[in-house]
Amino acid sequence: MTEKSIKLGFGTLRLPLFDKHDVASIDYDLLSRLVDLFLDADYMRFDTAYPYHDFHAETAVRRCLTSRYERSRFELSTKMPMHLFNSRDDLERIFAEQLENCGVEYFDRYLLHNINASNISKAEEFDAFGFLKAKKDAGLIGEIGFSFHDSPEVLDEILTKHPVDFVLLQINYIDWEDLGIQSKRCYGTARRHGVKILVMEPLKGGNLVRIPKEAEDLMRSYNPAASPASWGLRFAAGLEGVETVFSGMNTVGQVEENTALFADLKPLNTEELAILEKVVKIIRENTAVPCTACRYCEEGCPCNIPVADYMALYNSAKSDSPTSSSASSSQYFYYLALTRLRGKASDCTECGQCADACPQHLPIPELMKDVTEIFEKNPTFPSKK
Repeated sequence: MTEKSIKLGFGTLRLPLFDKHDVASIDYDLLSRLVDLFLDADYMRFDTAYPYHDFHAETAVRRCLTSRYERSRFELSTKMPMHLFNSRDDLERIFAEQLENCGVEYFDRYLLHNINASNISKAEEFDAFGFLKAKKDAGLIGEIGFSFHDSPEVLDEILTKHPVDFVLLQINYIDWEDLGIQSKRCYGTARRHGVKILVMEPLKGGNLVRIPKEAEDLMRSYNPAASPASWGLRFAAGLEGVETVFSGMNTVGQVEENTALFADLKPLNTEELAILEKVVKIIRENTAVPCTACRYCEEGCPCNIPVADYMALYNSAKSDSPTSSSASSSQYFYYLALTRLRGKASDCTECGQCADACPQHLPIPELMKDVTEIFEKNPTFPSKK
């Protein structure tokens, strides 16, 4: 294992799909090809989680990776879902199921999934950290850690009380100075505790790939050959102490570009960082809702609302026009099609579970009112019966 072989990781939150509105419709043949390309380029780290892709991601890993390659060819991490265990027996059951799902006898790394201020008491009540340590002592886990979406103060509290081997942090240039995500301060907290840092969302769910033309033009004027994605990946990977950057690759082009980039990785220089400051300003001025389409908010929604899809349509509509007249655009017809199978934005009961689950701390029930205003006020929208 070399530093290069672990610097880039393959994330499985956004696998290739036959139907973009059905997260379980995984294209296994394409995924197998992507895995082959990634491994052939001498990279080896993969990350998955129990609930990804409506509980299909771990079995996709088994089908496309672990059943096809010797164990020495790859490293695999997965996560214990904080919202799905309510006893020590649940911890044991889910962990055993994950080993079977993934088709492995041990995990190289294992995480508590999205631990934060609201669920740390639950982790302590059932001694989840002790559970992970016991599995590590038994040789079933190589390193233990957790993924995190909360404040640096909460991160400091957790790392002080529960030392781990690593943390998985959301780090990208748009969130670096963001007052809600606070990537820079969380990174600094992890560095002070001396834990390894793994990175998720380096491109913020693709939001830093599809950036405003004005922002991309700034990047291209400095380096015409460098894509917006390459700027984002180099920002995250260039930070001192970052061991692995996980990228959610789902096309051949993405795997080829990313593996080539990391083969000769160069951190951003001072001039490029100055350009990014201007890019951040442009992106913030042009983004209505910074949703990353992780879909954590959709798990357990009593109204079956496809929040991530509605946020994407909302952002697109808002970029067309600042008024509800944009509902007459093609985005409206996509919205109408989704509502035939899933809950409408106006069905939201404001139970709040989605906002609690959102890593970006978005006020989703309020945003559903905005979506309703733009799309359901259209005169051709079907009236309630």
